[in-house]
Amino acid sequence: MAARARLRDLGIAIGSYPTGQWNAITDVPGIRVGHSTIIHDQPGVARTGVTVIFPSAAPIWQHHLFAGFHVLNGNGDFTGMHWVEESGLLTTPIAITNTHQVGVVRDTLIRHSVETHQVEEWVMPLVGETYDGWLNDINGFFVQPEHVYQAISAASSGPVSEGNVGGGTGMICHDFKGGIGSASRLVELSSGQHTLGVLVQANHGDRDLLRVDGVPVGREITAQEIPLPWETSQQTGSIIVIIATDAPLLPGQCRRLAQRATIGLARVGSVGHNGSGDLFLAFSTANPMDARNQVDPFTITALPPRQMNSLFEAVSEAVEEAILNALTAAETLTGYRGRTAYALPLDRLVEVMQRYRRNNS
Repeated sequence: MAARARLRDLGIAIGSYPTGQWNAITDVPGIRVGHSTIIHDQPGVARTGVTVIFPSAAPIWQHHLFAGFHVLNGNGDFTGMHWVEESGLLTTPIAITNTHQVGVVRDTLIRHSVETHQVEEWVMPLVGETYDGWLNDINGFFVQPEHVYQAISAASSGPVSEGNVGGGTGMICHDFKGGIGSASRLVELSSGQHTLGVLVQANHGDRDLLRVDGVPVGREITAQEIPLPWETSQQTGSIIVIIATDAPLLPGQCRRLAQRATIGLARVGSVGHNGSGDLFLAFSTANPMDARNQVDPFTITALPPRQMNSLFEAVSEAVEEAILNALTAAETLTGYRGRTAYALPLDRLVEVMQRYRRNNS
């Protein structure tokens, strides 16, 4: 089997928009991502972790950003979203972990806010989850405050680690090993060039629905060749999508951008099954609001509605590629009760893509 690689390293390019320097959410200036990965067999089988995203270089607690939220299917949790929907504001860092550890991650982010930034009022952190209980003993509660602090300390710009890392450690995508993935796009608008970046925690989808740039890879690489993690397709699972851009957007425009993550999922072959939690957050770094100013009016900028079309296209491409980067980066993993999720075989992926392209050229 070929060494793990990103999609473009395999000669497979998604879409028409150029990528940023790292082809990751960190191409949006100021954004930092950190992971804490927990893998051990004693005491208990842990295949889990936490990922933390800092949305701007300035402290988010004092410099709020416009944001919007969208739900494709709601069998999942993302704390703090009621206030995002009410106010249109992102006011804390963002974290992603497993379903049963949302509380400890949320509480630790509050403690970090108080200890590090002397936040004196209420804090409602944004913590999303997907279920890793097939590979991880999810009732072992292995994510502890120190792991959240590790992810915070590790947060940096530059390339983003993908696959079996952080909150994505125990995740399964389209019946292959899944996890964290990221991608970015550069968009030329009348206001200049803007960057859009995406990070996903991919834990969703069925094998036979998987498509790569339109090619039905999941039907070609069957369960007879690469076994499913389970005996039959579960038709469950979830995905968290975080979308960032430095284009000047209002909260309603951020929400519209978050909706278009649905298109990226559809291109890869997801339909949002009943058991899936498909939760999408989008934010703009272009209009930071000084939270300490409670008196004076402030000036903001925003794109005309028709200028959104290019961003809609870019986010669809970036979500699609981020999911596929999670698949190509993830490694085969054996975990709880001896269960195994096998990696997407990259040599076969390349062979299938080349064969379809030859046949359709």
